[in-house]
Formats: sequence, C-alpha cells, structure tokens
Amino acid sequence: MPIEKKWEVKPQGDPKAVECIAAATKIAPVLANLLVQRGIDTVEKARKFFNPQLADLHDPFLMKDMDKAVARVEQAIARDEKIMVYGDYDVDGTTAVALVYKFLRHIGHNNLTFYIPDRYTEGYGISVKGIDFAVRKGVKLIIALDCGIKAVEKVDYAKQQGVDFIICDHHLPAEEIPHAVAVLDPKRVDCHYPFDELSGCGVGFKLVQAYAAKHGVPFDEIRPLLDLLAVSIASDIVPLVDENRILAHYGLQILNSSPSEGLASIIHICGLQNQNITIDDIVFKIGPRINAAGRMRMDENDENAIPSGGYAAVKLLVEGNEDAAREFGDIIDNFNQDRKNIDRHVTQEAHDYIESHPELKARKSTVIYNPKWMKGIVGIVASRLIETYYRPTVVLTMSNGFVTGSARSIPGFDLYQAVESCSDLLENFGGHMYAAGLTMRPENVEKFAERFNDYVERNIDPAILVPQVEIDSMLLFSDITSRFHEELNRFQPFGPGNNSPVFATRNVINGGDAKLVGAEAEHLRMDLMQTQKPNTKIQTIAFGQPSHYEWVRHGNPIDICYQIVENHYRGNVTTQLRIKDIKRSR
Repeated sequence: MPIEKKWEVKPQGDPKAVECIAAATKIAPVLANLLVQRGIDTVEKARKFFNPQLADLHDPFLMKDMDKAVARVEQAIARDEKIMVYGDYDVDGTTAVALVYKFLRHIGHNNLTFYIPDRYTEGYGISVKGIDFAVRKGVKLIIALDCGIKAVEKVDYAKQQGVDFIICDHHLPAEEIPHAVAVLDPKRVDCHYPFDELSGCGVGFKLVQAYAAKHGVPFDEIRPLLDLLAVSIASDIVPLVDENRILAHYGLQILNSSPSEGLASIIHICGLQNQNITIDDIVFKIGPRINAAGRMRMDENDENAIPSGGYAAVKLLVEGNEDAAREFGDIIDNFNQDRKNIDRHVTQEAHDYIESHPELKARKSTVIYNPKWMKGIVGIVASRLIETYYRPTVVLTMSNGFVTGSARSIPGFDLYQAVESCSDLLENFGGHMYAAGLTMRPENVEKFAERFNDYVERNIDPAILVPQVEIDSMLLFSDITSRFHEELNRFQPFGPGNNSPVFATRNVINGGDAKLVGAEAEHLRMDLMQTQKPNTKIQTIAFGQPSHYEWVRHGNPIDICYQIVENHYRGNVTTQLRIKDIKRSR
C-alpha cells in the first residue's frame, strides 16, 4: 500500500494583485494566482517572467576571479599550451566539459584534451591520477568544472608539476580556497555575483560568456551551446529562477530546434523527436542516459575499453558527426539499460532486507550496507527506498577498501548536518541539505548507523515523516480548456523555484475506461469526469498507484491532486492529468 499523504492547500494570493495581473496579461485568475503565490506580484514582474530575455543575464565579470580566469585562458591560447577540460562524471560535469571543450575548439584552439575521473578507481572530484595523466600529456592548464572547490592539496600538487588550475564550481567551499589561478564559484563568501544558484555547467558557461564578450565573439556563436546547459540545469535540479530560467528557456529552444549531434542521438533514442521537449523529458529520459555512463564500471581487462563511462558521455556530447553520434548514443543507451537492471535488482534486495529486519523498519532513518552493491547506483537506490519508507536514507557499499555511499533526505530535514554530526567516523563527505556522499572505514559502519539514527531521532520533526502534497489551487474539470493549457505552458520551464503547479479536484468518477497498465500492471489509467458534469471527461494517469483500481472501477467517487501535462501518443497530443495522489471522497 502507498504511504498516506497529507494534502495542504497553499494560501491564495492577494486578490487585488491577482485581479490586476489577470486583467493586464489576459490569463485566467487561477493562473494569475499562481504568479502571486510565487512572488510575481506586479504586472511588470509577470511580463518579465513570461518573456525571459538574454539581455537580462548578469555580467560574467561580476564573478570573483573571472578576469584572472579569462587572462589565463588567453595566455594558454597565445602560447598554444595544451588545455585539459576536467569534470565530474555526472550530467552536470559531462555537459560542462562538453560545453567548454566545444567553445575552445570553436575559437580555434585545438591543443585540447578532456578528462572524466572514473567513479570506481578515482572517485569524485580532482584526482592525482588525473593530474598525472595531464602531466604525461604535456598539459599546462586544467579547467575543472563542477568540482575542485575543496581540492586544496590536489591543486598544490598540480602546481608542483607545472600545471595551473582554473576551477569552475558551484558547491559550497570550505574555509580554505584552493590556490588556483582562478576560482570561480558564486557560493564563495567573498564573491558578490548576483546569482549563486548556477549549475556547474552554468559557471563554465559564464567563463565562456566572459571570454566571448572580451574578444568580440557574438553571443549568437555561443548560443548553440545552451542545449547542453539546459540539460545540466534540469538534471542537477538547480532552482529555475533568475539566470537559470533564462538559460533553460533558450536552451530548450535549441534542444527542440537544432540540438547538437550528440544530444540529437539521445533525443532519437528516447523517442522524443518531433515532440516538444520539456524539463521533465530531460530529467526522466535524456539526463539518466548521460548519467548512466558515469555509473557503470568499465572492463579493466579490455585494452580497448574507454577510460571511463563518463568519458563516453563527453565523446557523445562533443561529437559533430551524425553517424558517430548515433554509435556513441547506442553505447550510452546500453549503459542505461544495464544500469536500470542493476538498480531494480539492488532496490529489491534492499527492500527484502529491510522487510526482514523489523528493528530497521521501526527507526526514523534507514542505513543499509551491502559490500556487493555497485557504487554507481546507491544514490538511486536511496531515493527509491524513500519512496517506500519516507525517511532519511543512507545506502552503503564497498569500494577500493573503503565503505562508500550516498545519502538522501526528505523535505524539511537537513541531511548534511546529520552526516556532519558523524564526521569523526568518516574519511570524507560532502553534499547539501538533501543529498550527500560519504566514505568511511568498514569498522565504522555499525557506529555510523547508530549515531546517524540517534541524530535523526533527536532532531527530526515527526510531522515531516508524513509526506505532504502542496496544492496550489482547487480546480474544476470544466476550467481545463485548451486555452487554459496554453496559458499554463507559458509558465514553463518548470522546476525547483517554479514547480509545475498541483491542482486538486473533488468528487470525480471513472468514465468507464479504468485499467491497470505497465509491465507489472503498476500504473492506473482512467478517464475521469466530475459527477455533476458528465461532459468533462479527461484522461489521467496515476503512476505507481494500482491499489485504487477496484474502488474506481466500481464507480466510487475519488478526490485527486494532479499536474496538467501533454500526452504524446502516435502523433496525437492530448491533455492529460498526471495524478500525484488519490483519496476516497467523503
């Protein structure tokens, strides 16, 4: 049975502001209310929200060290020095590497290489192995993307080898900043850049934007790179406000009209060609395929094997030849299929273990360890376990003699502080409020599990252990017209800070077409209509909610909360409600 959720209807916006915006922008009052709820409470703000402009991007030279970074890139190009573009193995890191690499190649600097560390042999961030590789290849400058903000010792080591660093990161820095030529990170306390929620790829783009501006490269020449940036913004789940909203808006335009060959191959594999690609499509279809490459272990006995899975992702993203891009796309898709099979198997093992240990089920947190699980998928498994048990979760495995893993949280609980409270048991850790990575010695696992759970028990508010659905507004089915849907689409791109609105409608019944669908009949598809208005039938899908089937099939009324989406099927586009939760009507 699914976890019982609490519905919470948000306070409605100021009626005068709602009326004013609705009249000026000619949108439905319920949609004007959404704007006011999100702090867009004047006509001027509403017009700016609906019309993102590239001219509103911030001056990249407002970012601390940007002048130094551009100067060092200029020097490398003038001297024809070999530049290595180095990045993390996830979507943000690989898209960032591809973006900066493609730009440098575009402006004519071909003395280039790129590097993605192997998740299993090197781990996250700057590695000694990567620096040694750079030295052997004659690299004089490394541009590190989506990592490096805490790599003080590694940057010093590189300097001793005659290699300079430019760091482009967006993670929280420690007290000591690495002694690189330039450290670009809007989260530095001494950086006064107006927006500090860029993705790692976003920080890399600001470096590109700064260099282009200084050297008279028209913005239209870097605009095609925004498809990569949109993929990064969506996949790294950064707030879709301010610059991120503008960059994602224009990046989606490129993704839909003229994507790079690499992304076009993934779009084709996902079956998204000839569709309007959205942030959701990136999060659930495009991003996971890129991410899967970095999660998979390479065959160390294969002399012809690529250096790392993430390397294959970048090869795909920088590829300019359609046939080669298709070939790399197929490799990436195979990685994703393997990843899904492994993640499904490990998730089931984790479920079975928890269900067979009542003492684990009774706790307010989950810490679970199996040395045989693949390191690359433990974060996914932690997220899956939260869907079932809804509590802070840590999933651990063994890698290179250490226990390593990923932690995930639930809304309202600061996971990072919980992990930090156990820092004396850890070799290293990093992350933020809702996600973290950690490494420890095997003998500390049991102590960590106890201490972590004790911290959660003492500090978590029991109320947040009940999942909550925030509802923006009540709605009648008769309100969901084609014009309403068109106006709602103007709110896109959706994401954190501008989530797809959740509406609720009470007393709806099955219109005669309820059925269970999916490989394991795990989803419930229905045509629903309001009881008093039989002409308001609308197509719905409730993922992972098969338990309501018998109740609905027999004509019993239900209340639903949902998001309004477009459903593409065999060339037809229809409005569909994606149901988040179902309750029996009272």
